[in-house]
Amino acid sequence: MATSEVQLEVVRTRGELRRALAAAPRPIGLVPTMGWLHEGHRSLIQRARSENATTVVTIFVNPRQFNSPEDLARYPRSEGRDLAICAEEAVDLVFAPPVDEVYPPGFDTTVSIGAVGQPLEGAARPGHFEGVATVVAILFALVGADRAYFGQKDAQQVMVVRRMAIDLALPTDVIACPTVREADGLALSSRNVHLSAAEREAAPILHRALLAARSRWAAGERSAKTLRQVMSDELALEPLAKVEYTSVADGQTLRELARVDGAALLSLAVRFGSTRLIDNEPLP
Repeated sequence: MATSEVQLEVVRTRGELRRALAAAPRPIGLVPTMGWLHEGHRSLIQRARSENATTVVTIFVNPRQFNSPEDLARYPRSEGRDLAICAEEAVDLVFAPPVDEVYPPGFDTTVSIGAVGQPLEGAARPGHFEGVATVVAILFALVGADRAYFGQKDAQQVMVVRRMAIDLALPTDVIACPTVREADGLALSSRNVHLSAAEREAAPILHRALLAARSRWAAGERSAKTLRQVMSDELALEPLAKVEYTSVADGQTLRELARVDGAALLSLAVRFGSTRLIDNEPLP
């Protein structure tokens, strides 16, 4: 269905979305976004187009996953820019609803998250994953997608959404796609736009810290405490980096490890001024 000659269709309401999808060829691939699209989103769209007959992108800044009104207000937005990117990538359909189309008046149901959503970002941002899981469940139901595509940069989010889809018997396959990085290693994120010039120059320290720990692991180090310290030592070299956490956790449960004897996830959260960045590196 997706070709460069097809005009991008943009819908705003649940009813318009259902009508637009009524005759859409299957399978349907969904790329949920909060807008301010970048090359990472392009890679998700391209993967979705390559594997599906119809590609749907949602653009919705979800108020329920923000921990403060200030953070929500500060989130970058440019729908015209986003739609231009979707058109360039030959997206078939964009669903860009107002808040009351996603959460109608009287909305009173949320998705409660289990153990995998409790540590790391769950601890740092209480209620965040409940907001993520609730909106994703709604989008999965509205779009009826066969597959949905998420970036590995938000590794815990992918795990939460995949667990939710399995537990709630949602028929959407959750697919994680590789993190897309700048040439200097900084993971692409919509929040990068808030970095000052000095902060942007400093921000690749996140990836260097992860790679330093991975290198020690590859050399045979199995102590999770030592690997955390390797990340902390590397981050300490950058005065602008204010570390929130470094983690070496089980790759399935995200419980912190004493030893790395199987699949694990190196991850960290660091602030540069008012901008909070996260990144991760799977092991092996």
